[in-house]
Amino acid sequence: MKHHEISSPSHPAHKLTFEYTEFPFKCDGCKEAGIGSCYKCVTCDYDLHHHCALPSTSFTHPFYTKCSFQFMSRPPGETARFCNACEKDVTGFVYHCKSCGFDLHPCCARLPMVLDDGEVKLYLYRKVSSPCHRCGRKGRSWSYRSTCKKYNLHVACVREMLVETWHELYLGRGKSKKLETRIPSLKSTLQTPRNHKNKGKVKKCCEMAGLAVQFVISAVLGDPTALIAGVIGTLMSK
Repeated sequence: MKHHEISSPSHPAHKLTFEYTEFPFKCDGCKEAGIGSCYKCVTCDYDLHHHCALPSTSFTHPFYTKCSFQFMSRPPGETARFCNACEKDVTGFVYHCKSCGFDLHPCCARLPMVLDDGEVKLYLYRKVSSPCHRCGRKGRSWSYRSTCKKYNLHVACVREMLVETWHELYLGRGKSKKLETRIPSLKSTLQTPRNHKNKGKVKKCCEMAGLAVQFVISAVLGDPTALIAGVIGTLMSK
């Protein structure tokens, strides 16, 4: 459920208005990148992911059935903490399990268990045995894997891709309005075999993997519908 206007304890000076933006923003709650649905104070240029603006006081996650996560506006304690889903540092809003010590970014905590645009389905796993398209390693963080099990992408690797392209994604948003500069692609991360007989299959594989990475990026940014709703088909088709 979306509320057009809300009040947030993190920004008591003004109310926040719901917006849908195709341009990346930095969430002032969890301090991570966002795109799509957000709540914004235009006066103060204050932005929150949908999940950060309307958090649950507590919740349980299918991957941690014995944990009870509590929402906190800042990480507990003085030591550095990291998100158990994406392995990235926690510097703002967080869901924390006191008994287990686990932490989840609000957007990571709400990552859909299934991403589905009608043609491609990606399932979220805590761990997978197959290598990641991005880093080539197994295990590591949470991963999205396709139904056919051929395409696998670590949530941690998506976070790293976002960091690598931060200037284009966030700082460079005023210089260019081309989608390619705002959303990282998988073109430079896939290695193409030299067997020309399989050129057609390889191209199809790259296209499917490209679709997969765009799905996961939009989910990690806080809105899994941001790319599926109209633009995803043009990203990796060339």
